[in-house]
Amino acid sequence: MSDDNKTFEPDPSRRRFLSLTASGGLSAVALGNTGYAQAQEINCAPVSGSVAWKQSGNNEHVRALQGGALNAGNKELVVDYFGHTAFRLTTPAGLTLLFDPWRNDPSGAWGLWFPRDFPRIVVDMVLSTHAHFDHDAIDKVDATSVLDRVVGKFAFADAEISGIADKHSTDQPGWYKWIEVVKEFGADPYPPNNPGHLDMVTYLVETAGIRTLIWGDNRANPPEEVWNAWGRVDVLTLPVDGSEHILSFKQADEIVERLKPKVVIPTHYLQKGISSTLTTLQVADTWVDGQPRKRKLTEPRLVFTADGIKDYDREFFYFGDTAHRG
Repeated sequence: MSDDNKTFEPDPSRRRFLSLTASGGLSAVALGNTGYAQAQEINCAPVSGSVAWKQSGNNEHVRALQGGALNAGNKELVVDYFGHTAFRLTTPAGLTLLFDPWRNDPSGAWGLWFPRDFPRIVVDMVLSTHAHFDHDAIDKVDATSVLDRVVGKFAFADAEISGIADKHSTDQPGWYKWIEVVKEFGADPYPPNNPGHLDMVTYLVETAGIRTLIWGDNRANPPEEVWNAWGRVDVLTLPVDGSEHILSFKQADEIVERLKPKVVIPTHYLQKGISSTLTTLQVADTWVDGQPRKRKLTEPRLVFTADGIKDYDREFFYFGDTAHRG
């Protein structure tokens, strides 16, 4: 029989990839059971490439920062909250760093987590801690530079960023055991065999004399070398909600007790107007209310100086439903 007359039979590996995509958008889960070449093929299939050519801005602000200090004499670190785990840090020199912008799962399998799009803002750099849809919307902002899961040290203007590799939380203390989905598709979610989407990079940002740790969805029990790499932490963001989706209250309290930051900012909880009940998340009020020192905020911005927070001791700043929406 000639090739022209053969009945077309899809490649089994591609059939598996398509079935995984259709049933949950979990193509990355399949990588745990494939060879390197096949994994590369699966990884590359849905990638559309950079969207930077669509951006309306340019790099003039970055060039100005590169040329020398701006805003001389300013000592403030500005923290703007965009909901879920998305923060923009503005350094004294004016460098803007946006962490973990969110989007809805492009496969549609996890439902409508966010009823509106992430606001298209302009920043100097956008950074993602890991490849989950609620943290990796680096194409949704106009950023001059992209640092996606970057490990190592990066210094620019008046900021030094340390990307410290670890692993995503896997043992959910709450009722919704989302990790079972990974197991259902035949992958081992636990280190060292976890699929790549459960790899994490935490970011330690040092500027204005303040060390800020962007926790992402990191596990509660990293190895000692990770704790040592973090060192002193002044401002800590931590994913805690009433459903204990990522960390339990107990785990979070133990992290706070070990790091002893001056400031703690809860993240990754249900927020009216930002996230929906389909997330299975709950508010973080119960955890925050149990803390001895807390402030419930009515504005989506915090301004810190090293001198201003030097006497703080695990002061909780809770945004609640407050966040930038555009």
